Amino acid sequence: MTGYTMLRNGGAGNGGQTCMLRWSNRIRLTWLSFTLFVILVFFPLIAHYYLTTLDEADEAGKRIFGPRVGNELCEVKHVLDLCRIRESVSEELLQLEAKRQELNSEIAKLNLKIEACKKSIENAKQDLLQLKNVISQTEHSYKELMAQNQPKLSLPIRLLPEKDDAGLPPPKATRGCRLHNCFDYSRCPLTSGFPVYVYDSDQFVFGSYLDPLVKQAFQATARANVYVTENADIACLYVILVGEMQEPVVLRPAELEKQLYSLPHWRTDGHNHVIINLSRKSDTQNLLYNVSTGRAMVAQSTFYTVQYRPGFDLVVSPLVHAMSEPNFMEIPPQVPVKRKYLFTFQGEKIESLRSSLQEAHSFEEEMEGDPPADYDDRIIATLKAVQDSKLDQVLVEFTCKNQPKPSLPTEWALCGEREDRLELLKLSTFALIITPGDPRLVISSGCATRLFEALEVGAVPVVLGEQVQLPYQDMLQWNEAALVVPKPRVTEVHFLLRSLSDSDLLAMRRQGRFLWETYFSTADSIFNTVLAMIRTRIQIPAAPIREEAAAEIPHRSGKAAGTDPNMADNGDLDLGPVETEPPYASPRYLRNFTLTVTDFYRSWNCAPGPFHLFPHTPFDPVLPSEAKFLGSGTGFRPIGGGAGGSGKEFQAALGGNVPREQFTVVMLTYEREEVLMNSLERLNGLPYLNKVVVVWNSPKLPSEDLLWPDIGVPIMVVRTEKNSLNNRFLPWNEIETEAILSIDDDAHLRHDEIMFGFRVWREARDRIVGFPGRYHAWDIPHQSWLYNSNYSCELSMVLTGAAFFHKYYAYLYSYVMPQAIRDMVDEYINCEDIAMNFLVSHITRKPPIKVTSRWTFRCPGCPQALSHDDSHFHERHKCINFFVKVYGYMPLLYTQFRVDSVLFKTRLPHDKTKCFKFI
Repeated sequence: MTGYTMLRNGGAGNGGQTCMLRWSNRIRLTWLSFTLFVILVFFPLIAHYYLTTLDEADEAGKRIFGPRVGNELCEVKHVLDLCRIRESVSEELLQLEAKRQELNSEIAKLNLKIEACKKSIENAKQDLLQLKNVISQTEHSYKELMAQNQPKLSLPIRLLPEKDDAGLPPPKATRGCRLHNCFDYSRCPLTSGFPVYVYDSDQFVFGSYLDPLVKQAFQATARANVYVTENADIACLYVILVGEMQEPVVLRPAELEKQLYSLPHWRTDGHNHVIINLSRKSDTQNLLYNVSTGRAMVAQSTFYTVQYRPGFDLVVSPLVHAMSEPNFMEIPPQVPVKRKYLFTFQGEKIESLRSSLQEAHSFEEEMEGDPPADYDDRIIATLKAVQDSKLDQVLVEFTCKNQPKPSLPTEWALCGEREDRLELLKLSTFALIITPGDPRLVISSGCATRLFEALEVGAVPVVLGEQVQLPYQDMLQWNEAALVVPKPRVTEVHFLLRSLSDSDLLAMRRQGRFLWETYFSTADSIFNTVLAMIRTRIQIPAAPIREEAAAEIPHRSGKAAGTDPNMADNGDLDLGPVETEPPYASPRYLRNFTLTVTDFYRSWNCAPGPFHLFPHTPFDPVLPSEAKFLGSGTGFRPIGGGAGGSGKEFQAALGGNVPREQFTVVMLTYEREEVLMNSLERLNGLPYLNKVVVVWNSPKLPSEDLLWPDIGVPIMVVRTEKNSLNNRFLPWNEIETEAILSIDDDAHLRHDEIMFGFRVWREARDRIVGFPGRYHAWDIPHQSWLYNSNYSCELSMVLTGAAFFHKYYAYLYSYVMPQAIRDMVDEYINCEDIAMNFLVSHITRKPPIKVTSRWTFRCPGCPQALSHDDSHFHERHKCINFFVKVYGYMPLLYTQFRVDSVLFKTRLPHDKTKCFKFI
């Protein structure tokens, strides 16, 4: 019982505790729930009540938390900002929506236009195809008409004769040889190129006897000649050197004749052969006397009448400068015109005419009638009388102070050494040359040597004896450089010499200097002249001149050229078509096979250069002897002239005799990429521009990432071998027009100025036409020439930094002008523009032409050029004085002539007349 009770109580005690725990947990959950309920329900109510009571206690305008009516909530400051942002965004959205709708409308319209353009393109393609068909049919019809009305012409087929073919039948007498009966024209077609085969003299016995200097000089010039070929089978001409012989070697005529007839290509009679006997001394042996030369031509300095065949053999100049070039610094100037002595003569006659005739019975038998009169005694007496009269200072000596030089019978022997004779000739206005008294002597080495020395130092030759055959007489007009007086007129020589005006005397001296430099001075000039004479006689044109191959520098182009407002502001002077023409090259080689016929004497005697001696240029030369210069220097070519009338017609076409012509811009630059790009961009849209040749004068190539502008015409970037200002005037093969606009990379020219200069150049194609003018002046205190760039109404030069000139002058500058001038340009890196002005004025005897009144053309803000160097003007002074020494005189001419356009700044309608004004 007790245990049960205890057990019950114990159990009851444990169960009670569990119930209490459960009840306690429930109370806690109930309290927590009640607390949360009170907080969540009553606290907002109490807060609401409190806030409402607070708002009611305050003023109505100061309520903050109370309920608001309408838009009162937006009156709060930060809320107002949000409202404004919302309104702004709404307005922008509305605007964007309107723009979207507008753009959609425009897109729809553009789509319609695109569709219309596509249809127009398709129609244009169809029209173009039809036009191409029409053009093709027209060309075909034109070819058919031309074929019907013109004979079929083609280059003749060259037929080479057999090796042993003698060709023409032999003439009755060897002395009767002329081209028509002793020269085989079949070996020299017009299109053959005049190939010349030169024998190697060392392979023959007489070759070992030749003067080493003569042989060496001849071989050197033959190797460099453009006509020489090593293929003897195709040769037109065969050349063999037989003299001058060394002393005291004497080769018998029979032995020499035997060796000549043993030449591999002699072909029994030696036709188409030239035997050259060059002389370095006044007593050179006449090796070919009593030698049967058959049909071979003979070229030497000494001839007897029994030897000389007029129109067939050649009288050549003595080879004085065998292996040396003439020193221009030692050649006296051509001014002053009058020198110390009016005329001079030094010589001694070893043998009289009578004794000479008595010794040579064979010649006396050939002569008809009485022996000729010996005028030498009368000449001596007359000249001594002039010297004694003291009217003019003359010097005549008929007896040498020292032993006279060996000479031929009846010939006046030379006195003293060459240097002594030259010093006397430098003091002489005229140099007397008395021909041999023996009329059988056509020319002698002594007379030729006197002529050579007189021309070299500028003493005008006075030849006493009209029977003499001067060197190259059938080609050169000696009356322009020398006086040839018959011996019976010796008493009138003094009067004749005093009658010459200074201008005529200077012209003769200048022409004599030209002849000496071109045909006499070096072994190269003598050999070239011999070949040129023969080639001209048989009417074969000269070989094309060498052009500078342009090594193009690859470059990227494509950047659209901008429009410079200064370039676009041309006023009423839009002197060109609105649309740019496609590139059009000037006609080339229009007179390939007729130049030797039409310009026979003019080309051999005119100062621009011996066109038959030097290679033929692609463009016909500009000659000073022509009264007017029409077209491309080739005479009048009627190609629809008169297109450039007035107003719009004048602006849209060049007009004139050749209404279609373009020019090439040659721009020299050196590592100034930004300046260069700006200058190229200014050429965008320039009318009549064929192409731009950029002469890259730096060894460093342009930047690879450099983007070149697209100006509508090709831009050719040419790489040069060295940094030289002479590269500006190289005749690049990429220049396909006669007109060249030479321009610096920093020159700033408007389009209307360029077009006006081009129009003026077309009226004076033989001259430099440009913009910056300069002049030369004589410095009296220092007795020298000065270069002057001050503003002046008178000028003598136009700088080639902005000037037009003919491409023909580029050939002369690079290949004909003395090398000493180009060397000085390279030495100073200066004066190339002065050198070109000297060259053109020397050739034409005309000053340049300046257009417009502007004096400087440098672009603003460009880096400084070489002309800003302090030594620039000092070097140009030196250049002018050096060039004067090379030319022998001052070729520059002053002018006050300037060309401007009428109404240059006046605004007139396009239908009004426009033309040129010369002021």
